[in-house]
Amino acid sequence: MKKVIAIIILSISVMVPVLARQSDPDYPANHAKVRFAPLHIYLDSGNKSLAAYQFELKAVAGQIKIVGVEGGQHKAFAEAPYYDPAALANDRIIIAAFNTGSELPKGRTRIATIHLQIIGDAEPDYALKLTVAGDAGANEIPAKISFEKGE
Repeated sequence: MKKVIAIIILSISVMVPVLARQSDPDYPANHAKVRFAPLHIYLDSGNKSLAAYQFELKAVAGQIKIVGVEGGQHKAFAEAPYYDPAALANDRIIIAAFNTGSELPKGRTRIATIHLQIIGDAEPDYALKLTVAGDAGANEIPAKISFEKGE
């Protein structure tokens, strides 16, 4: 008898969520499609050594959530950069890093990868703004920032 009651309770606990989901007229419309993708950030410092940078990234179209940040390809910026956690609440991020070492990258280098949760079917559009780039002597250097979408 106890075995029969246990089977009945188990069956009910499995069937109730399934039936509840099927009775929702908006299902699956009320559950947005979600996917994850990296966004690789590059900085081109030309023939100058890059020792420091700061930039801002935000989505101007589409809905994203920033779920992770990792460092760049050159060993000077391999560790995850600093970022403002409060800015994450607004689907934007401000990132900065510096290195006081002597082996610094020149030219185009990946400085960070931002991991995104993309919500919905719309492909996000991003606004990427370089605030500053500097050399080891604390001098501002001209640099160009860009990104590549990853899969």
